Amino acid sequence: MREMHADVLVVGGGLGGVAAALAALRAGKSVLLTEQYAWLGGQLTSQGVPPDEHSWVERFGVTASYRALRDGIRDYYRAHYPLTDRARHTRDLNPGAGHVSRLCHEPRVAVAVIEAMLAPYRGSGRLTVLQPAVPVAASTDGDRVTAVTLHFSGEDVVAHAPFVLDATETGELLPLTGTEYVTGAESQAETGEPSAPAAGDPANMQALSVCFAIDHVDGDHTIDRPAAYDFWRTYQPPFWGAPMLSWQTPNPRTLQTSTRSFTPNPDDDPWLVNADQRVNAGDSNLWTFRRIAARRNFTGGHYPSDICLVNWPMIDYFERPYVDAPDPGAVERAARELSFSVLYWLQTAAPRPDGGTGWPGLRLRGDVIGGSDGLAMAPYVRESRRIRAERTVLEQDLSLQVRGDKGAVSYDDSIGVGMYRIDLHPSTGGDNYIDVASCPFEIPLGALIPQRVENLLAAGKNIGTTHITNGSYRLHPVEWNAGEVAGALAAFCLDHRVSPRAVRNTPPLLASFQERLIAEGVELRWPDISGY
Repeated sequence: MREMHADVLVVGGGLGGVAAALAALRAGKSVLLTEQYAWLGGQLTSQGVPPDEHSWVERFGVTASYRALRDGIRDYYRAHYPLTDRARHTRDLNPGAGHVSRLCHEPRVAVAVIEAMLAPYRGSGRLTVLQPAVPVAASTDGDRVTAVTLHFSGEDVVAHAPFVLDATETGELLPLTGTEYVTGAESQAETGEPSAPAAGDPANMQALSVCFAIDHVDGDHTIDRPAAYDFWRTYQPPFWGAPMLSWQTPNPRTLQTSTRSFTPNPDDDPWLVNADQRVNAGDSNLWTFRRIAARRNFTGGHYPSDICLVNWPMIDYFERPYVDAPDPGAVERAARELSFSVLYWLQTAAPRPDGGTGWPGLRLRGDVIGGSDGLAMAPYVRESRRIRAERTVLEQDLSLQVRGDKGAVSYDDSIGVGMYRIDLHPSTGGDNYIDVASCPFEIPLGALIPQRVENLLAAGKNIGTTHITNGSYRLHPVEWNAGEVAGALAAFCLDHRVSPRAVRNTPPLLASFQERLIAEGVELRWPDISGY
């Protein structure tokens, strides 16, 4: 078998993996980065999810490199897209004028920017990217990972590195390396969390979603009737309050059944969109909620229609768990069938405001979202395996109701900040939404470090959170921050010939590492602000 060597092995090329690779590369290390799908960027690109971000993202609360990614996306539009003069000269350009984010955009733009950020290191030879590649085995020696075997281009490649970072979407390296991990929901007795269930359940995980993009143009673009459509057309979860394929869905914050609206290509002004979830969740109008291209941001006629990204309640697949499933592929196929059924319902049976049914002019934009079947190339995985960490973040660390004006717990080993409501989608255990107000929080270094394994670091959604706090820590800027710090930590440990555990538990080393992070533009504390 072919063997490869690097200072740092990063398995998984989502946001955490890209940030980890960049941090290690900036520190002068060689990096081997692997990714399963054709696009780097994970939830931002191959999964098709516009960035879920906090209210202050344009001013503070993210790392300098994440801000460079955001600025790069806007600059790419200015350089390559026929924007209107107003859009081109707006500092905080929101290409899609979506409500979920101040930066709703087409996934392939983020892919281009990520590739540009990595390009100098590819050219220098310090970065090697294996893509598509999946981990299939690992070797260990006591508490250390010695090699990871990857399937790439029809052969197995054995990768060696002093530090191994798991940035996969589901914590794939954890079972392969024997690293202790948890899945699903912990019990309230175990964590003391107000929102935790009385009984823990490792198989109780947030829904899987397969997103897709649509526009609305002349003609009949109705897809073939999905095989599972009859099931989904009549399916009604016990807590939903209506059939799942309807405009009625639970309100995540109140759990009352609410009615959403949907009007393709509304005659709206993108400049009036206030994409601030502190003020308005923005999800009442499903067309504009996650819109990724607003036709009025571009010169006349270039876009015949807005492009709408469908990541809505009715595509959440929570019939069975995806992580640690006997056949994850079967779960993903079932989730894809649900998404196709939602699209077919929209095209043929969805109630219209004018009293009619269906919009046959809705066109699936697989060219925008990247998947060969017309949907996103990768499923949106909200909840990963999570390491048993040196420090686990609990709900009572950040819940606004628990912490109040004291703010979130301030960690002595803080290595970043984040902010998002504790937002859990319906789960495979039959739970409705769990949506809890949060304080602006910190990311503890201990959440990246396993309790036993010495040279593996969590670099994505697999950090030391619980089922509950994963709802806040799973979003784009936090995943990037965690990955960036994992890459920086691996480089720091190589420079000082110490372990990650020693950095966290040795005050002078920890202070030195935190100083390095600050110099790199990583914010460790919040100013005096309130959560929502």
